[in-house]
Amino acid sequence: MRALVSVSDKTGLVEFVNGLQALGWEIVATGGTQRLLEENGIKTIGISQITGFPEICDGRVKTLHPKVHGGLLARRDNENHLQALRDNGIEFIDLVCVNLYPFKQTIAKNDVTMEDAIENIDIGGPSMLRSAAKNYRDVTVVCNPADYAQVLSEIRELGNTKLETRLQLSAKAYTHTAEYDCCIAGFMREKAGLSEKLFLEFDLAQTLRYGENPHQTAKFYREEQPSAFSLAFAKQLGGKELSYNNIQDANAALNIVREFSEPFCVGLKHMNPCGAAVGKNVAEAWQRAYEADKVSIYGGIVAVNRELTEEVALAMKPIFLEIVMAPSFSKGALEVLSAKKNLRLLQVDMTASDKKVNQYVSVNGGLLVQQLDTETIRVAESMCVTEKKPTTTQLADMNFGWRVVKHVKSNAIVVVKDGQTLGVGAGQMNRVGSAEIALKEAQAAGFASDLVLASDGFLPFDDTVALAAKYGVTAIVQPGGSIRDEDAIKKANELGITMLFTGMRHFKH
Repeated sequence: MRALVSVSDKTGLVEFVNGLQALGWEIVATGGTQRLLEENGIKTIGISQITGFPEICDGRVKTLHPKVHGGLLARRDNENHLQALRDNGIEFIDLVCVNLYPFKQTIAKNDVTMEDAIENIDIGGPSMLRSAAKNYRDVTVVCNPADYAQVLSEIRELGNTKLETRLQLSAKAYTHTAEYDCCIAGFMREKAGLSEKLFLEFDLAQTLRYGENPHQTAKFYREEQPSAFSLAFAKQLGGKELSYNNIQDANAALNIVREFSEPFCVGLKHMNPCGAAVGKNVAEAWQRAYEADKVSIYGGIVAVNRELTEEVALAMKPIFLEIVMAPSFSKGALEVLSAKKNLRLLQVDMTASDKKVNQYVSVNGGLLVQQLDTETIRVAESMCVTEKKPTTTQLADMNFGWRVVKHVKSNAIVVVKDGQTLGVGAGQMNRVGSAEIALKEAQAAGFASDLVLASDGFLPFDDTVALAAKYGVTAIVQPGGSIRDEDAIKKANELGITMLFTGMRHFKH
């Protein structure tokens, strides 16, 4: 039996090849792989001894030869194939152990040059993998060191790998080459300025119990590289398995938390915040977020942007929550919350970053791709369009409300005071309807003066301004940009309301 070995990732290779040689296998190797094996006392046959042709062009050409691919592709049950091998002095290759040049790692370097990238495009490796994978009935193909142990075990026990195993390894080899080609294609297309194709690579993170509803199947996939504020790379410290809806809601909560550097807490239901607040610490932020809407938080999701302490855990414990997320949990907090067996505790990397993140949304028969809306303009007095200018307190609340309202389903209105949401109007078909919901919530909570209203889109008529004044709103922040902006400004001036235009909208559909 003969194995051909040529790898870039040499993890576990010496032990694997030692095992094969101990079982009587002949080892053919190339370049650096051969040197490593020989240095470790493993006798090998150089690839040039097989092909009768030297490695040329700085190693670019060494395995692209009939004596390699004939030995891989010939079917053992086809007499014509066997005769062709005999006529040309070609021997079978029964196992290929190959993984590819580190192209992905190369282009991840900040100072990578085009020349470096090109030299790390493997040609012979993918060809050998594909040949061996195509002929899996007769050839074992191994591209992942994680499979070495199983392959050796089966050969020891059975004399060869199982057909079922070879099929699985074939599929893995094609996956390996497909991912490799997608990476190269993506890099080259970016350099060439082409965008008519999109290649995505995601790994299965979890098979979910069901989707949005029990009759729907669902799976959760993640990108290869970890990123901050990502549920896909969160560490679950306790509780039940996450559901499809849990993941959607938790992701929405993390996008809100991303907005704040000061101690902050948000409670969320159905992808909309039901209570959010800043505080001098997480304990105060949690208490104020909870008090913002004690009813809606039931069965909701909570996220904080500081370590969750035992004090906060004790305050949360009596309330039914689905998920609690934090960058870390104190030992005491874990002891308190772990007593609630179904409560999901998630530790999430909340490291601030300017990295641009793409957002993918599927539609029937298509995919929408956009940059995630991570840009938020700071509200400043210079944005004021009314006669009455904002106070320092109003500016602080407008900045708070502006960061929250962008994460509420449009049409979105948020009413705030002193760094706390008092009313949230989400997803109504007209903006005044959303405003009415938010304002009535604030009124029901006992707040009727010095309120700040934030709107994710412009106010197309003066009706929202008039309604806001009736409920005690004294300052409004909105994008502006309506052909009837002057109507809203005029009404605000009549009612003594401060209004600021940010020039940036934040629709969330």
